[in-house]
Amino acid sequence: MVRSMIACTWAALLALGTTAAPLGAADLNDYPTVARADYVFACMKTNGETRHALDQCSCSIDVIASLLPYERYVAAETVMSMSQALGERASIFRTPEPARAALNDLRQAQAEAEVRCF
Repeated sequence: MVRSMIACTWAALLALGTTAAPLGAADLNDYPTVARADYVFACMKTNGETRHALDQCSCSIDVIASLLPYERYVAAETVMSMSQALGERASIFRTPEPARAALNDLRQAQAEAEVRCF
């Protein structure tokens, strides 16, 4: 079910024309090791703490890094974490279009990673 939801989301994003441009080889390593490790740890918590999950999650962050510049990834992660907070200060992360665009870019990259790696 999750896979079909992601596939539908990916198809919808493609239909809207919001695909991210792939980066060059020099840009693929702009994610700090700690950011990649954090992603892999969180992914493994979600998908099981097995060697197979490690391979899939490592592949996933590599795909995301190839599609999304690190600065955009940080912006999207910030929006995602702040949008879960309560109160007036967090409300800025729930509605503005630039915040939504960064989050959509991350979701699109994650959907592509899901297709390629899982």
